[in-house]
Amino acid sequence: MSTGTDLMHRIMLAVGALAHVRVFRNNVAQAWVGEARRLSTGDVLIRGARPLHAGLTRGSADLIGWTSIEITPDMVGQRVAVFTAIEAKDGKGRATADQRRFLGAVRAAGGIAGIARTPEDAVKLVSRG
Repeated sequence: MSTGTDLMHRIMLAVGALAHVRVFRNNVAQAWVGEARRLSTGDVLIRGARPLHAGLTRGSADLIGWTSIEITPDMVGQRVAVFTAIEAKDGKGRATADQRRFLGAVRAAGGIAGIARTPEDAVKLVSRG
């Protein structure tokens, strides 16, 4: 069984091979910032600590980017970028409620969004766009 990070890398390689798709890793996390001082024990003390929230938003997908599609008759030949969100889940991993809401909001707005357990799942997802 592969790790989640390995799966994300394999998905990025698979969809990155498609000329019409670009995705980027979206790390969502919280860290603490402030005046850092290393103690003799090797620990780090942060004075004036305050939270730093990183990533697009709570629940946002592991991989975000766009899928370029050609639109029809009145704008033939032009391409548009459709927001794309791929949540990578290995094994029996399940999306959180926040992740399901995010994916649903992207789909409701006309974007491409879904869960991929394999690189093939991700390619099928972006090929629908």
